[in-house]
Amino acid sequence: MVKKTARFQVDSRLAKLLSQEYSSTERALKELVDNAWDADAGEVQIELPSPMTDAPIVIRDNGSGMTQVELERHYLLIASDRRAGRGDRTAGKQRLVKGRKGIGKFAGLMAAGEMAMATRTRGTCCRFTVRLDELAAVDDIERLPINILGEPCNPDEHGTEITLSNLHASMAFPDPKRLRQVLLQEYGRATDFELLVNGKALGVDDVDGTFRSESFCVEGVGEVKLQFAIAETKSVSRQPGLLLRVDGKVVGKPSFFGLDEMEDFPQKLLSKLHGEIEASGLKDHVTAGWDSVVENSELLSAVRNAVFPIVRDAFKERYGRDMQLAQARLQREVKERLSALPEFRREYAERAIQKVLDKFFGEPPSRVEPFIFVLLEAIERSDYGTVLMHLADASRKDIASVAEALNDFGLAEMAHLVERANARRVFLDQLEALAEEPSTLEVQMHTAIERNLWLLGAELSMFSSNTTLRKQADALGRRYEGDKGNLRPDLLLNEDVCGACLLIEFKRPKHRLKREDYTQAIDYRHELRKTVNKSIRVLVIGGVRDADFPTDNREPDVDVMNYHDVIATARRQIEWQLSVER
Repeated sequence: MVKKTARFQVDSRLAKLLSQEYSSTERALKELVDNAWDADAGEVQIELPSPMTDAPIVIRDNGSGMTQVELERHYLLIASDRRAGRGDRTAGKQRLVKGRKGIGKFAGLMAAGEMAMATRTRGTCCRFTVRLDELAAVDDIERLPINILGEPCNPDEHGTEITLSNLHASMAFPDPKRLRQVLLQEYGRATDFELLVNGKALGVDDVDGTFRSESFCVEGVGEVKLQFAIAETKSVSRQPGLLLRVDGKVVGKPSFFGLDEMEDFPQKLLSKLHGEIEASGLKDHVTAGWDSVVENSELLSAVRNAVFPIVRDAFKERYGRDMQLAQARLQREVKERLSALPEFRREYAERAIQKVLDKFFGEPPSRVEPFIFVLLEAIERSDYGTVLMHLADASRKDIASVAEALNDFGLAEMAHLVERANARRVFLDQLEALAEEPSTLEVQMHTAIERNLWLLGAELSMFSSNTTLRKQADALGRRYEGDKGNLRPDLLLNEDVCGACLLIEFKRPKHRLKREDYTQAIDYRHELRKTVNKSIRVLVIGGVRDADFPTDNREPDVDVMNYHDVIATARRQIEWQLSVER
């Protein structure tokens, strides 16, 4: 046995990173699973103790393990980004690395007073232990000695085992069900990575919701195993749907096997579906790269036809009553108006209303009612009848048909303008906060305004930004031979509706505009005029004007504004536009 003393190596981010807290014991344990993922583990076993016992938490993986040198140079380097030195992907399985902050190794100490590690690779097992009371006893964590014990082990063994003892009484005892829910969010679709909590593999049946498992035979395919869950609240996976497995291998991405093509199915419910289909009989119909089933496979269609009604009926059983009640409440209110319509229009109105109910399933009535009553107002007027016919006949994916209907209705442009105006209101709030921040730089305001030229009112197309006068002249097809070719006006726009250029000189919001700022801007214009045969307006934007900034006897076409003026003017334009549209 070889014993060696090492010390933690700390970088400047440690104090900030350690101040971040984990919201639960389960979240802290998930960080240790992330480390196993980054070590290319194929399996992770987590043993949780029974409540009110002194048994430890054990996390064991079969990853690559670490040598003593790796422990000293990488593992004990706290708060360093693993990707900075070793890349974004793992060495063996080329997984995207999850560890980012370099403090996940300490996650166990959020739940326990003692963390012991044993890691095996290349015939050597290295062990060390860290205790919270020892950490608290030193002023500087770099002074804490870490005794690493090295001993021979089976050369075929590899992986890491972490044992967490003396669990904190102040934290809730780790719950297996909650831990599975946390792990499902990150690893519910992971392949070649098996997670076991107290001996049970993480699976679809761990989803908090309605679970169903069935086996049936499909002609030409043989036995098909289907297991899926309808989540109670929201999706437990970043990729909802049904995953297809053939001979245990994943084929392609999750899909909804026709559920997403149902006209009367609320699309919001799709995110609640999480499951798998095992159909080994499709082996001969899988592409060479195992990324999909061959196009137009009759066997896949047969599997789809068998799976679809099972999943559809499960959703109707779970949510059918909710869907009916939502429709009934609103239809009671509109029944009288519908009955007064001619029969052919009533049919279109009912179908359009159903689409609104599907789209806004689960939303409060106050959110849904305006859309339905707008439809009723439209259908009651004969000149809008065509619109509802378009909407009723349009499938979910027939965007062109829906767009045509909105255009006939006269709503497309108005809806776009209102949506754009609301977005611009939010942008102006953010820009105003940026302008009021003392540390805001010139380049930040430059970037924000350059990408949002509507702030300046006129319809201007961008010509060039922060390039030299020489390059600007070249772009205009003129040869520049002046002696100030490296001058950089902040923004040159070419051209407005009158054919004039606009040269903008930005200053930081807290900068008081002085005479020298005026002189700098007009010098840029003089240089440009040597090669640009166009009128050039000048706009200087910054903070408040200083007493020496010229107010009289300025060159023509030179304007000055502060950022608050720009923002206020833009706000007035938005409010005027909305009042006109109303």
